[in-house]
Amino acid sequence: MTKLVKVGNLNIGAGNPIVIQSMCNTKTYDIDSTIKQILELENEGCELIRVAVPDEKSGEALKEIVPAIHIPLVADIHFDYKLALLSAENGASKIRLNPGNLQPDKVEYVASYLKERNIPIRIGVNGGSLEKQFDKLPLDDAMVESALFHTRILEKVGFDNIIISVKSSNVKKMVSAYRKLADKVDYPLHIGVTEAGTMNMGVVKSCIGIGSLLVDNIGDTIRVSLTANPIEEVKCAKRILKSLDMYNGVEIVSCPTCGRTNIKVEEIASKLEELTKDIKKNIKIAVMGCVVNGVGEGKDADFGVAGGKEYSLLFKNGEVFKKIKNECIYDELLQLAREF
Repeated sequence: MTKLVKVGNLNIGAGNPIVIQSMCNTKTYDIDSTIKQILELENEGCELIRVAVPDEKSGEALKEIVPAIHIPLVADIHFDYKLALLSAENGASKIRLNPGNLQPDKVEYVASYLKERNIPIRIGVNGGSLEKQFDKLPLDDAMVESALFHTRILEKVGFDNIIISVKSSNVKKMVSAYRKLADKVDYPLHIGVTEAGTMNMGVVKSCIGIGSLLVDNIGDTIRVSLTANPIEEVKCAKRILKSLDMYNGVEIVSCPTCGRTNIKVEEIASKLEELTKDIKKNIKIAVMGCVVNGVGEGKDADFGVAGGKEYSLLFKNGEVFKKIKNECIYDELLQLAREF
C-alpha cells in the first residue's frame, strides 16, 4: 500500500478510492472559459483538475480560477520553476513538474518552498522528454530511473510529499515502467497512457494500460489522455473503474446480439446508461436480447431483462420474477434501479 498524500481535500494513496483526473484544454489565462470547463468536468465526475501554466499570466489567473471551482487544482509546470512558486501562491493544491526540463537545483528550490506550504509535487516523467543520461536504457527502465533520480533530489531536502507518474504513449513500456516503479517506492502513483490519441485508439490504449495496472492494484489516481473534449476523458475513466468495481455507479451489461435477439438491445442499453448515470450505487443491470440464454448469461447482474417478441422477462440474480410488455422495459428497469 502506498503512503497517504493530501491534495487539497483529497486523500490520495493509502488504500483510498482511485481519484479521477483530467486536464483543461483551454488557455488558462482565459479565466471564464477555464472556469466553465472545470465546472462541466466536476459535474461529470472529475475530482482533480490540471491546468497548464506556461507563462506568468496563466499563473496569475489561478487567483480567480481556484475560488470559483470546487475541486483541487494542479498547476502543470514544464520549464520555468518560478511559475511553480507563482502557482502555489495563487492557490494551486499540487504542482506537477516535468523533471527532464528542469535543473536539479531549481527542483530543490521549489521543493523547499512547497514544503513550508504543505503542497505536494507530482514528479511527471514523460517518455518523450527524458534526461540524456538515461538514453542508453530501455524506455521503461529509463523512465523508472528518471523518477527515482528526481525522487532522491526531493528527499535530499526532506521533501516526501510526492506523487509519481511515468507515462509513455507505448502501452507495454508504460505498464512495465509502473510495475517496476511500484516495487521500488511507496509513493502514490498517478497512472495513464500519455498522448494516447483520438477517441478511436486513445480509449483502447488507455483501457489496456490503466486497466492492466489497476488489476495489479497499482495506481492511486488516473487520467485518460484523449485528443478530444476532456469530458470524454472523465467518462472513460469512470467506465474503466466501474468495470473493475472501483467506482460507485450503475454498470450496464448487454449481449452482443445475434439472430435470436428480440428487442433493441443497443438502444435500450445506451438509454439506460444515460438515464442511470446519476445513481451513485453499485448496481449491475443486464440487457439481454433473448429468453433462450439471456437469464442465465445475465445471472451475475443484480437484475435485468431478457427480451421476447412481445413480452420480456425481468429477473433478479438469475431468477425470473415478472413478465412485462416490451414497451415497459425502461420504466420497469428504472424503477428497480431507484429501489435497489
